[in-house]
Amino acid sequence: MCDRSRTPALVDEIAAFLLSGCCSGCDLPGTLLCRWCRDVLVADPVHRTTPGGMPVVAALTYEGVPARCIRRLKEEGETLLARPLGAALRVAIDEFLPGTGRARLVPVPTSRAAFRRRGYRVPDLLIRRAGLSVSRLLAPTRTTADQRGLDIAERRRNVAQSMRVRHARGGRDILLVDDVITTGATLDEAARALTAAGNRMLGAVTLAATPRHREFTSNAS
Repeated sequence: MCDRSRTPALVDEIAAFLLSGCCSGCDLPGTLLCRWCRDVLVADPVHRTTPGGMPVVAALTYEGVPARCIRRLKEEGETLLARPLGAALRVAIDEFLPGTGRARLVPVPTSRAAFRRRGYRVPDLLIRRAGLSVSRLLAPTRTTADQRGLDIAERRRNVAQSMRVRHARGGRDILLVDDVITTGATLDEAARALTAAGNRMLGAVTLAATPRHREFTSNAS
């Protein structure tokens, strides 16, 4: 008799073999994500604060297996990875739940160029794979430069006034969501736009945070 409870996992494994051929975390042949790398993606939250003083909880540290898997999701179209990564994000979101109540989960907006290239918005996809609803309240107002290689002050200038609220009605409790936090400049810009529209910022969650001791050269949003 077929074990129906294993059917979704089996389908994922078959699709992974056909689409990927090797583990996204360690290159082990024949699976999208081996058991060891899947265990590494179990959330181990870290706490950060943006330059503007907003609290942030990141599910993972952006290095090793998590960094490789996030890059595969963002740059190589491995959307099946959004399921285990979304589960990790959910842990970070749940750290805010006692204080959020009916808070809106607002993703940092994806640039038009990135959306055209990928065909999906990474923060939105992660929220949905976490089993939660997306509130797309933010939109980009202009094109920004690539953040890689920029220091904190340059990142602030790069993203300043780069977002707007899509719907004017305020008064909402907001929890921002992004894939990676590096300096926090992008999250502060998102919070500025939402606060200016009369919303209340509770904080932010991200899938991963770059290690503190490294230069800020990783791609954040």
